[in-house]
Amino acid sequence: MSLSRWHLTGKTALITGASQGIGYACAREFAELGADLILVARDEDRLSVITRELEDEFDVSVHYVSADLSDGEGRESLLDWLRDADREVHALINNVGNNRAQRATAYSDADLAFILNTNVASAFETCRMLYPQLKQHGDARIVNVASVSGMTHVRTGAAYGMSKAALIQMTRNLACEWAADGIRVNAIAPWYIRTQRSAAALSAPEYLDEVLSRTPLGRIGEPHEVAAAIAFLCLPASSYITGTCLPVDGGFLSYGF
Repeated sequence: MSLSRWHLTGKTALITGASQGIGYACAREFAELGADLILVARDEDRLSVITRELEDEFDVSVHYVSADLSDGEGRESLLDWLRDADREVHALINNVGNNRAQRATAYSDADLAFILNTNVASAFETCRMLYPQLKQHGDARIVNVASVSGMTHVRTGAAYGMSKAALIQMTRNLACEWAADGIRVNAIAPWYIRTQRSAAALSAPEYLDEVLSRTPLGRIGEPHEVAAAIAFLCLPASSYITGTCLPVDGGFLSYGF
């Protein structure tokens, strides 16, 4: 068996939302697999700390860009940095996401715009922005971080579920449209993962018990478990997989009664 199928040495991965949670776990996973990194998030101080940490621990090159990818100005600043730094990107991980959970009738126009711009437009426009560069390699990967809320009802609010469903459909469309260009496009759909964002909800014992009762593996997922699935979809070993959405959910979507 050729171990070259199971590492990313010589590749560069651009990871958005990389300052914490799943994005940070991805940065560590990809570095361990030998990939050079470009980390993108709004928190410049945190990115600086992570960059030093990863360069000290792994034999890879790590750069960071502080940018808000939910608006055009932030995306343009990232593109300007890539041009100036003359950095090539082989894998794009669209991990940026946010939510304002409430009942459907309570959303303001601003709330809806915030969720859709952060969760959908940021990924779609970043894909389009990097398309010429990804195409030139003839062997590139995109992974979009969706959610089980894009596949079934959960209590995260209609707008969030809509945005994640759109991300999954975007994945299918781009996978078909860009396959001839050597770009594989996949998504992952996590259930509850132990991150800073989920901490408040999971701190309520009754709610946690309810979540676990609907999760066949009987526990909350860890960020590194999501990162491993994302990394797999970027490895040469997954070269015949495109257009799919892989649940990372402890069996939640298969649960029945």
